[in-house]
Amino acid sequence: RFCLPLVLASLPMMATGEEIAPALQDSWGDFWLFRFFVNAAGYASIVVPGFLLIQYFKRRNYLETGRGICFPVIKSCVFGSEVKSVHQEDGSLPPRAEPAESSTARQVFKLLFCAAGLQASYLTWGVLQERVMTRTYGATETDLGEKFKDSQFLVFMNRILAFTVAGLYCALTKQPRQGAPMYKYSFASLSNILSSWCQYEALKYISFPTQVLAKASKVIPVMMMGKLVSRKSYEYWEYLTAALISVGVSMFLLSSAPNKHMSTVTTFSGIVLLAGYIIFDSFTSNWQDALFTYKMSPVQMMFGVNVFSCLFTVGSLLEQGALLESVRFMARHSEFTAHAVLLSVCSACGQLFIFYTINQFGAAVFTIIMTLRQAFAILLSCLIYGHTVTVVGGLGVAVVFMALFLRVYARSRMKKRSKKLPPGESPVQKV
Repeated sequence: RFCLPLVLASLPMMATGEEIAPALQDSWGDFWLFRFFVNAAGYASIVVPGFLLIQYFKRRNYLETGRGICFPVIKSCVFGSEVKSVHQEDGSLPPRAEPAESSTARQVFKLLFCAAGLQASYLTWGVLQERVMTRTYGATETDLGEKFKDSQFLVFMNRILAFTVAGLYCALTKQPRQGAPMYKYSFASLSNILSSWCQYEALKYISFPTQVLAKASKVIPVMMMGKLVSRKSYEYWEYLTAALISVGVSMFLLSSAPNKHMSTVTTFSGIVLLAGYIIFDSFTSNWQDALFTYKMSPVQMMFGVNVFSCLFTVGSLLEQGALLESVRFMARHSEFTAHAVLLSVCSACGQLFIFYTINQFGAAVFTIIMTLRQAFAILLSCLIYGHTVTVVGGLGVAVVFMALFLRVYARSRMKKRSKKLPPGESPVQKV
């Protein structure tokens, strides 16, 4: 269906293997839209019965009439404690604890440790992600090898390790009492699974630099989703930086050298998948922001979301018979096994570094580190996998990251200024 020639690439280290662009698919089962609906049907087979059970317990007023050994579990899953804390002004994360007095050298060491951990985790994750989704395994001089096709299995691998790490952390450290009904995590979990799936699938149709730049510009749909879901208002500089990001992305996409091997249909598929990733991811962040109105730690959020993520993905994989097929693929290709495990390790470690960095240095420092990571990811992908970027496209990338840094700077200034103003006086005019 998507006729693309074989592209042979000689790439160093993790880029080894021959890249096969999406060629004639064996069946409708390989078409991304078909796979999307099959996965969605698998999730629905779990969501719909769960929804009916929740409605049943609420109609029965189970919180007042329920008894027995299952009562605590049902109460936690369906009702929670329903005690909310004051919503944090800074968004989805509670205010960081101020670090104890320490030497400048110690703080610098902590900052370097956080930056190195975040860069190592997510840069390795990005390189491996492109390797797994765009290259073949088991290629020889006479055999082109085979590609791994099931993105949902990679999502499952990432989530099962994140669930284990978060569960152990919560068990070994003191955490706030669980207040949110457990079922509310399922909304963020479902959108998180779908966004991750779209992210993996998009790499079959578009380049990694294009995907990273699209991620950098997701602040625009996040603002739109914030207006829609949370009724948020934004400052003038937020609209300005969003406009600059749009200009930079447009420069990159319109001026980059076109790939003569890519058909219009294939490119459109990549754009649709990227749009799906951004939309689902924007909903996830806003829903998690709403969930933080309950008293909980970020690791508890990580645990709750990943519980449902594991349930949804393993249920869908078992229904499709894809779990065993993916395990067989791992058995055939030990290199893929190592890549999949390392992907999961990088994802879980990256989340822990996120929480530690924000706790120690705040969201602004974390945002700067992650913005630099996106720029490094584009550079690394171009060096390893041979992607080309034109001069105008490079300027577009520069405009995007300039707007992101301007956004961080303006937000930092706004916070400092608001602390100096008397209570009730707004630092700037709301748009």
